[in-house]
Amino acid sequence: MQIGLIIVGDEILSGKRQDKHLATFIGLLAARGLSLAWAEYVGDDRERLTATLRRAFASGDLVLSCGGIGATPDDHTRQAAAAALDRELLIHPGARELIWGRIQEMAAEQGQVADAEHPDSLRRFEMGRFPAGAELIPNPYNRIPGFYVGTVYFVPGFPVMAHPMMEWVLDQRHADLHQSVGMRERSLIVSGAMEASLTPLMERIESEHPGIKVFSLPSVDHPQWGRHIELGVKAGPALGDEALHEAYGALKQGLIHFGALIRTELVR
Repeated sequence: MQIGLIIVGDEILSGKRQDKHLATFIGLLAARGLSLAWAEYVGDDRERLTATLRRAFASGDLVLSCGGIGATPDDHTRQAAAAALDRELLIHPGARELIWGRIQEMAAEQGQVADAEHPDSLRRFEMGRFPAGAELIPNPYNRIPGFYVGTVYFVPGFPVMAHPMMEWVLDQRHADLHQSVGMRERSLIVSGAMEASLTPLMERIESEHPGIKVFSLPSVDHPQWGRHIELGVKAGPALGDEALHEAYGALKQGLIHFGALIRTELVR
């Protein structure tokens, strides 16, 4: 099972709001020995969002979708999820109860009596209309729940709500995926060499060390090292430290043989 992230909203694509989900989710995964395999940004376009979610449901991946589950005209995620699953949208009884409790709280704070038939209340109840068969994700901020079907999870776009809900998904639904050791990597800062010239070495390392991934991150204006390449190897939890160290040693020796200048070494 891979892990993916979908971030929904025109406001992200237009630059009106800055995405705060990607970096946070990567950090939450890393703390549990996990890593993100893919991420997608999608605007408030129901047809495109439906196609994106259809792929997510079919993938078998653990997928978090952030945003668009409200009840205003620019929120399409709940409807798109239902369309992707070919299911109808239904009021979830548990969600309605939670929303009604929130409505009552808000009314009491204003010295009013809540009315379940008031147009504002009816619009708020729409936030509990999910694809048939969906289950709830608790929201510790205001109790308006998210939902999930299978291993695709839907949370609000507000980070203060979304991020603890992400943690609930990882800890309550997928604790079996947690690992004490996640992705590890070792790398070197290299000067005096071009990526094209080092490509045969990188290909050889991957060929001779199954399961190892080689990466190359060039930079042209680093304040400390100037033009350089961060060249390294990484391994997932399935490979032991010995395999990573062997691949790293071969990479380092290859660079020395090439004549590249090694500025420093990094371990992550």
